[in-house]
Parts: sequence; structure tokens; C-alpha cells
Amino acid sequence: MHFSIPETEVLNTDNGSTYVAYNIHVNGVLHCRVRYSQLYGLHEQLRKEYGTHVLPHFPPKKFFTLTAAELEQRREQLEKYIQSVRQDCLLGGSEAFNSFLRKAQQETQQIPTQEVQLDVYLSNGQKIKVNIFSSDQTEDVLEAVAAKLDLPDELVGYFSLFLIREGSDDICSFVRKLQEFELPYISVTSLKNTEYRIVLRKSYWDTAYDNDVMENRVGLNLLYAQTVADIERGWILVNKEQHRQLKSLQEKGSKKEFISLAQTLKYYGYIKFDPCITDFPEKGCHVIVSAGNNELNFHVKLPNDQIKEGSFKVTRMRCWRVTSSQVPIVNGTANSPVKTETKLELAFEYLMSKDRLQWVTISSPQAIMMSISLQAMVDELMVKKSGGNLKKMLKKRMNGGLRRSDSQQAVKSPPLLDSPDSNREPIVKLSSKLSSVSIRGIGTSNSSNDISANDFHGNYAFEGIGDDDL
Repeated sequence: MHFSIPETEVLNTDNGSTYVAYNIHVNGVLHCRVRYSQLYGLHEQLRKEYGTHVLPHFPPKKFFTLTAAELEQRREQLEKYIQSVRQDCLLGGSEAFNSFLRKAQQETQQIPTQEVQLDVYLSNGQKIKVNIFSSDQTEDVLEAVAAKLDLPDELVGYFSLFLIREGSDDICSFVRKLQEFELPYISVTSLKNTEYRIVLRKSYWDTAYDNDVMENRVGLNLLYAQTVADIERGWILVNKEQHRQLKSLQEKGSKKEFISLAQTLKYYGYIKFDPCITDFPEKGCHVIVSAGNNELNFHVKLPNDQIKEGSFKVTRMRCWRVTSSQVPIVNGTANSPVKTETKLELAFEYLMSKDRLQWVTISSPQAIMMSISLQAMVDELMVKKSGGNLKKMLKKRMNGGLRRSDSQQAVKSPPLLDSPDSNREPIVKLSSKLSSVSIRGIGTSNSSNDISANDFHGNYAFEGIGDDDL
């Protein structure tokens, strides 16, 4: 999740006085509006629970009215603070931090705690109505949906709630996976747009775990409905013969066999994102990005209209980051006030060949969702290599909270769009070919617009890559 405080507001109290409020945005959308004193109270609570040594710097109190320049400086400092807390695996996953954001979201949207009915959709469009409280958090709502469907407790962690936008053209666009710091009812209601809906989908990437889900009747039905929907959307590629076989299995009601056949098809288990822009292999290329099978798949249209396809394995990404910037909206009126919109970019540093790292950038409103997908795939790799419990990880995933396994190995990577020369130099050890690169010193990145090391997601899976994978 990308937290930002792009603006402040001067608001009036009930007694006529004014105060400064800071608008906290998540993925470029307003989540809550808070005062400095509220953030200071959160800081003090975290300090008491975890100690001063783990907390980032918090802007100090001022005894005099702040100037415009000082207000802007405080806004920048508070933004950096909230980002640092969220990115810390201990602080960002704490109940103190998450409950603060949930309470602030509810107060900002002015929706009281009351019994409500929430519509949650399955992948096939079926609507599930659940009775909850407006103040129920994401995990509570997920459990309510599972109970309504009669999905066993041990399988709940295999699924998550996603906020999507279903346009009039029936194009499904992922907005984000609902997080522990938000209240789903308020999140979807506050958007005031019927195109937004909450959808239940599987929350894992390794298709081997399909077998666990299919052992249960409800799990099988959910997975089957999602697979059928993804095929109908064109997310999974099917030729005429495969389509005939799938149709035959559908008519027989052979759901397991249907899924087994679908697992062999291209892009099974992938999430397909909206068309966007990339700088690889050339700047300004139009690209359709899909995430799955421990990779980001690129379907690129080059400036000469040539189409190329290639994949970037997560095990060869040294690190990645999401950045946001405010860009002016061109409205064609010279005297109109300048309006801006948030531009999101995902950039990752990739091991292109034996001794060459290169940054690849994707400009997309779904950059956050792409980043979350990368982190989830890496987390699964780490847990699988260490022999950990996937069910527990899926039940309560904490950002960065998974430990690496010294025995992990990378998955073999397919060729890139620009494949390295087959007559390249003799194989050398990874430690020597990257002797000039600091794997953990993420802040030493060679990106042209480098920022703080705290903004990076370091990839432990990268360290397990071996010469055979290059």
C-alpha cells in the first residue's frame, strides 16, 4: 500500500475556530483526515509499546502558529513518517497502527457503527449478502462471507476480498486487495460509485495449492467459478480444441477435470492488469502486464506496432518500489485553476544477464496492486523453501515479516524480450559477477531518480539465484 499526504485542509470546529487537517491517501484515494495531535497520539502509543529506537522521526510540536512554509515542511515530514511506519513489518502490522487508521476512516466518512448489509460478489457475478457492522474490519467481513458460503475455517486464508471496478464495458479492473487497516463497508460506500464492488477471489499464486481448495465442495465451486470467469474474460488463453474440451467437461459437471485442464493453459492463475505504459524495451511502449507463476508477463506494443512478449521472474528482481507524483490535468482552459492527479509508477531492478542490472518502470494506476502481487509471490516462495505453513501466512500476512530460507533457490527464468547473447562470457559465481552491487544496500541503487532506501522492497529471493538460473 502506498500512503501519502498530498494536501492539507483548514477546517472549522463547532465553536467557530479553525484547525489544520492532513488528508491521508491510500493508493491516491482519500482514506482519512486527521489532525497533528491525533498522529502525535499514535506516535506516543507506538513509542510506549515498541520503544523509541524502532520508531522513525516524528516532527516536533511547535508553540507558535506555523507559517505556510512550516506547514508544508510538517506535511512532508508526516507523510514520510506514516510511510515509514507502514513499511516497517513490526509497526505496520501492529493493531495500534491499523486500529488508528480504521477509526480515522470511520470518523472521516461520518458513518456510525450500525448493522448493515454488504454485497460481496463471486467471480461469476453471484451476489452474496452478508449482515455485518459498518465498523467491521476486513478479516471480520471475510469470515462472515466464508460462514455464509459454508467455507471451512482452514480454507478461509486461501481467499481474500478485492476491491474492483466493473465498467459499463464489462472490463474488470483491480483496484486493490482490501487491507487490515480499512473497513470494507466504508471503503466501498464512500466511493459513491456503483461500478465499484467487493469480490472474493483466491489469494495465492502457486497452483499446487489448488488441490487443497478442491478437496472441499465449497472451495471447489469457488475455484471453478473463478476459472470459468477468467476464461470468459480472456485472461486465460484457450484455442478452439481446448475450448471444445472445456465445454464438454462443463456439460458433464466435471469441475475438477475442468480445472485440471485449465491449469495447463497459458496465463492460468494470472491477474491481468489494464493497459499501461512501460520504458522497456523502449520508452513509451504500450504494455499489458499480467502477474502470475512468479513473474510479471509483458505483452508489449513497440512504437513500430510490432508486438513482443516476455517475462520478468521475481527471483531476478533485486528490489522494487512504487512512487507517486502529482501531474497537472490538461483541461483546455487557460484561466482555470490547475488541477492535478496522482501518477503511480512501479519500478524494479532486474538482473538482465550475468553482470547487468537494469531498471524497468511501469506507469499504471494499478502499480500498488502489482507491487502487492510481487510481494505475495516472493512470500510464497520463501515459505515454500523454508517448509513453512502457507495457511498461516495467508491468514495473516504481514508486510516483510517472512524470514528468508538459506536453502532457497530461484526458479528458472524464461528469455526476456531482449534475450542475452547465447555466446556470452563463461559462467562465474554470482558473488563475483555482482561484486560491485550492494544487495542489501538498496539505497545505493542506480536509478536516475533515486529516493530513500525505506521506499524500496528488497527481495531476499534474489539472493538465492544460482548460475544455472541465468
